[in-house]
Amino acid sequence: MIMIKTRPKSITSAFIAVSFLALSACGRDQPTPEETPEPAASPTKPVSIFRPEAEVVPVEAPLAQLDAAVSFGQGGKELDDAAKAQLAAIITSPQMKAGGTVTLRGHTDSSGYDEANLRVSRQRAQVVETYLIENGVDPDRIKVIALGEMRPVAPNAKLDGTPDEEGRAANRRVDVTIAVPGVPVAAPAPTGAEPQPTPGSATLVEVITASD
Repeated sequence: MIMIKTRPKSITSAFIAVSFLALSACGRDQPTPEETPEPAASPTKPVSIFRPEAEVVPVEAPLAQLDAAVSFGQGGKELDDAAKAQLAAIITSPQMKAGGTVTLRGHTDSSGYDEANLRVSRQRAQVVETYLIENGVDPDRIKVIALGEMRPVAPNAKLDGTPDEEGRAANRRVDVTIAVPGVPVAAPAPTGAEPQPTPGSATLVEVITASD
């Protein structure tokens, strides 16, 4: 004789209820499709618009004319060590190697007579010319212009009438301009100095070349 032992219905119902609650709790722990976070975007490297085989070639700026001022002491017509060092750099400059015209403009301060100042300015320009020729510059490229005291770059006197020694020292100079073939030449303009002569006024200017 086989006996089948059954559980009371109350115990079975309780077991089913507990199992249902447990399954419900597990379901709430799982995120719904709307709550599922999107995966973080992985960092990407910037994309170049150039082909890997493309080569970037630097573009050089066009060569401009060279403008420099070589200073002289009061009444001086000789080159000191600083002036020689400056001229040595000018001789090796790209503008000098380009082969354009070398213009030397001699200047003085306003002390002394006009004729004497014109003569001194020419002598200063010729001293620079001689140095350039002795260091390999073709004399046919050089043009000398004597301007005396007519083109100052600084005031020769203060507002109270006393001499401006710093300004006068700046005016005792030779302006060196080296033109670049194919580029228009711009003459150096005086800055912050005395009024320039008006057209038609008497001026003393001498222009000579290396062959004079």
